[in-house]
Amino acid sequence: MNISLSANTRIHRIAVSIFFFIAGLVVATWASRIPDIKNALHLNEAALGGILFAIPVGQVISLPLSGWLVSKFGSRQLVIAAAIFFPLTLILIGFAATVWQLIIVLFFFGLWANLINIAMNTQAVGVESLYGRSIMASFHGLWSLAGFCGAAVGNFFVAESIPPFIHFMIIALAAIIMVIISYRNTLPDEGYKKTSQPIFVKPDKAVLLLGLIAFCSMICEGTMADWSGVYFQKIIHSPAAYKTLGYVAFAGTMATGRFLGDRLITKFGVKRILQFSGILIASGLSIVILFPYLSSAIAGCLLVGFGASCVVPIVYAMAGRSKTMSPGLALAAVSTISFVGFLIGPPMIGFVAQLVGLRIAFAIIALLGLGVSFFGNKIKV
Repeated sequence: MNISLSANTRIHRIAVSIFFFIAGLVVATWASRIPDIKNALHLNEAALGGILFAIPVGQVISLPLSGWLVSKFGSRQLVIAAAIFFPLTLILIGFAATVWQLIIVLFFFGLWANLINIAMNTQAVGVESLYGRSIMASFHGLWSLAGFCGAAVGNFFVAESIPPFIHFMIIALAAIIMVIISYRNTLPDEGYKKTSQPIFVKPDKAVLLLGLIAFCSMICEGTMADWSGVYFQKIIHSPAAYKTLGYVAFAGTMATGRFLGDRLITKFGVKRILQFSGILIASGLSIVILFPYLSSAIAGCLLVGFGASCVVPIVYAMAGRSKTMSPGLALAAVSTISFVGFLIGPPMIGFVAQLVGLRIAFAIIALLGLGVSFFGNKIKV
């Protein structure tokens, strides 16, 4: 380990954590205004589902690119660039006046979302290797805390009837200020252990299994981010000022679970945490479906947040330690599979909701949540 770098390890951890916060803040800001954008463009559930398809398309198309960029230019340069363009794209969403404009901007929003995701997680794997112990969940905890803050701020702007484009401009400005403050302290790519293994390697069964676990979890996360506000509006019939409370509850327990995650993983082990996580996700969504009242639905969202909290940190940490692929490419491989959840989740919810209703659509997601337990039981640790 490099001695000078070791002295600044904590600084690197703080800097990388800020980038996780930026990513979570931008995603939550967008999610908090989906119902307003849906209403402004006069979209039904099926139309919204089709438009949301643009985000995961951008994410999936950028996956091979992100792994290559990290390998060629390093995660440091990529995370800085992505953290600037990601919030700037958010502003363009606020100015989209037609369906096609929104689709195009959401495509690039998804592209930048994935680039910052791969780059910052590669940085996190490097910092974790310096610490020599599990700290990945804490990084994702900052992402979730940002999601909670973004949802809460979004709820305030919605309640005050502030237009989305003004809301998005304020958040983008705050994000860019955070980049300016922290970019110098990100982890140099030469500062952590390099792998001597080939970069381009076919994912093995272990990496594929990790991808399936993340797929099941992230399709549930995507549902909560993109559809919880609509669900509270259409099924719960909550007042306009409360329609984002489900996502606020979900994001809050996601953050709490992730800050506790490293300790829980050490105490109970990866398998038990994954098994319990899937059960919590399915149970929480079942409560939301069976008891369509404001208080019970919020309670269900709390459980879903706890259940999903540790899944992605576990999977990404294990992928970053792959013995067959470099960290950036292993993370890209897992993300390729997991982001298919985002690819099919939002449009599937929209189409199923249009045919048989949102409650049935959420029931399908609850069954997929159990997949975390099923596949988590098959991993080798």
